[in-house]
Amino acid sequence: MIENELIKNLDKVHTTEMGIDRIKKNLLLECDDVVIWCKKQIKLAGKQKGKKISRKGKNWYVDIGCGIITVNAYSYTIITAHKK
Repeated sequence: MIENELIKNLDKVHTTEMGIDRIKKNLLLECDDVVIWCKKQIKLAGKQKGKKISRKGKNWYVDIGCGIITVNAYSYTIITAHKK
């Protein structure tokens, strides 16, 4: 199943300093470690029924309920996250 590829490579998921700022701003987060928070959300989405994780072209899109996390499928970089 294609969704499992992101979950299998969860340890590779990371972001840039600009990505951290963008994710915090867009989702109004005040957590210490945005990457850990995103990884937990991705893992939870992978356990839920329905299409919570989808791949379109070069990106993974993870529906976390309150928003969408976008992850590059090749580098596993969290590009952005935004509210629905």
